[in-house]
Amino acid sequence: MYVKTNTFLVNMRINATRMTTPIEEKVDQKLKIRTGMVTVSDGKSRPMPVLLNLSMEVLRLQKEEPIPPEARPQNAKERMVQVRRQKVGGLGLSIKGGAEHKLPILISKIYKTQAADQTCELFVGDAIIKVNGEYITACPHDDAVNILRNAGDLVVLTVKHYKAATPFLQKEDKDSTQTDSNSEDKEASDESLRLATNSTSSRPSSICSESAEEPQMRWVDVVTVPLMMAYVTRYIFGTDKLRPSAFEVRGLNGISTGIIHCDDSAILSQWLKFITDNIIGLTNLQMKLYNRNFTVSDRIEYMGWVNEGVLNNNQPWQNYKPRFFALKGTDLMLFDSPPLNVLDWSKCPIMFKVYQTMFRVVKDSENVDERQHCFLVQTSGQDSRYFSVETRQELLRIENAWHCSVCTAVMKLGNKTFTVSSNGKTAGLTLDWNLGFSLHEGDSKTPLWQYKFSQLRGSSDDGKSKLKLHFQDSESKAIETKELECSILQSLLFCMHAFLTAKVASVDPGFLCSTIP
Repeated sequence: MYVKTNTFLVNMRINATRMTTPIEEKVDQKLKIRTGMVTVSDGKSRPMPVLLNLSMEVLRLQKEEPIPPEARPQNAKERMVQVRRQKVGGLGLSIKGGAEHKLPILISKIYKTQAADQTCELFVGDAIIKVNGEYITACPHDDAVNILRNAGDLVVLTVKHYKAATPFLQKEDKDSTQTDSNSEDKEASDESLRLATNSTSSRPSSICSESAEEPQMRWVDVVTVPLMMAYVTRYIFGTDKLRPSAFEVRGLNGISTGIIHCDDSAILSQWLKFITDNIIGLTNLQMKLYNRNFTVSDRIEYMGWVNEGVLNNNQPWQNYKPRFFALKGTDLMLFDSPPLNVLDWSKCPIMFKVYQTMFRVVKDSENVDERQHCFLVQTSGQDSRYFSVETRQELLRIENAWHCSVCTAVMKLGNKTFTVSSNGKTAGLTLDWNLGFSLHEGDSKTPLWQYKFSQLRGSSDDGKSKLKLHFQDSESKAIETKELECSILQSLLFCMHAFLTAKVASVDPGFLCSTIP
C-alpha cells in the first residue's frame, strides 16, 4: 500500500512482481483463484477476448459489459458488500476523502479483475460508511487507510452511493495518471468534490454538468464449466490433430468452453497444469467418497477420461471417442458417461477382469498416428483397445493404478486353475498366490509337480496352444522345462503375468512407488 498525499489517494492493492504471463494467482485461506485474459472461438469464427476465471470447482469465461442503469446503485440507499481480500491486489480499490477534508471516504477507483471488481456490487462514487460494522464516517483519511488495511481477509463494507461524485472521481482518476496536481489544483479539486457530494439529484452541481458519467463496467459469466469429472483436451475433437497454443475444457454436463487460445506455449502450459490439477483433485475427492461404499478389495483405484481409437472402415486410426475409464476391484470398466452415484457403478456396459487383461504403454515409435501418450489394453479373445490421454503424467497415473488393481485382484482371487494337456493327459494347472505353480491330474490332491513363482526362469509359446515353462530346481539349480498345451493359451498367459506382477509388488513394495508420476 502507498499514500499519494497530494491527491489523498490510497492504493489498496499490494504491489508485487508480476508473472511473465497474464495469469494472476489470487489466494485466500480456502479458495484459490487464477485469472487471465485469453481469446475464445468456436473453431470457425474469429476469437473474442474473455477473462478466464479458474477456481477449485469451476472454470468461468467472463466478458466485460456496461452495467445497465437499473442495476446501478441509488443515492441514499445503504448496501452491505462482502469483499474477500486477495494475496495479489488486496481489496482492489482506491479511496479519496476523509474527515479533515470534510469529505466521506469515497471509492475513487476499482481495479479490473481484482477483489472489489469481482463482487460486481461496488462502484466508483460509493462512500464507505462502515468497515466490518464499525463506522468510519468521522475518520481522517489515514485512519481509514489503516482500518481497511487491517480489516482481515473477509471484509464487510457498508456503502452509500453518491451519483453526483462519480463523474468527478472518474475524471480525477484519468488526470492523476497523466500529471500531478499542485497545491492550488488540490484545493480546487477538494472544493469541487465537496460540491459534488453535497449536491442532490434535483440540483446537480456544476462539476456534474462539466463531465458526464462514464459507463461503469462489470464482468459477466458467459460460460461456466464444473470441473468435477471434466476433461481438458488440445486435440481437435475426435482426431489426432493438435491445436496450436489452444485447448478446450469439456464438462460433465456437456458444456464446453469453446476453443481457448493462448498467446504463447508458456501460458498454454500453465493453464493446462492449473486446470488439470484442479480436475484431478476433485476427481480424487469424489473417488474417496465413492470408496466409502465399497470394501477394500472392491475399491476404485482410478477414474478419469481417456480417448479410445476407433477404426473407420478398416482404415488406420482416424476417429477417437471419449471414454470414462475406471479401475475398480478386479475390473476394468469403460463408461460412455461417468457414474454419478453408487448404483451407476453396477450398470457399466463394458467390463474386463484385470487379471485376464494385458496393459501396455505404447512407445512413441509405435504410435499409429499423431496422438501421444497412448496405451493398449487387450483381453483374451478380443481385439486390442487403443487409448490416448492428454499428458504423460496422466499416463503414469493410469499405469500405477493398473499395477495396484492387479495386485488387489490377484490377492482377492487367491488361485486360478486352467485345463491343460501334459504328456497327452488332461490336467489342471493352478496358479496359487501362496503356493505358486502346480499341476494336478484329475481329482488327485497330490501335484505331479510344484514350483514357487520365484523359481520361474522363463517361458515360451507358439502363439497358439503350446507353452513351455522353465523352472530352476531349488537344490540342484538345474533348469527343468515343463511342456503344456492349453486351448485358451492367451488367457493363461495374461493371468500368469498378473500373478507374477502382483508377486513382485508384494516382495518389493518399491515396485509400485517407482511408477508413481
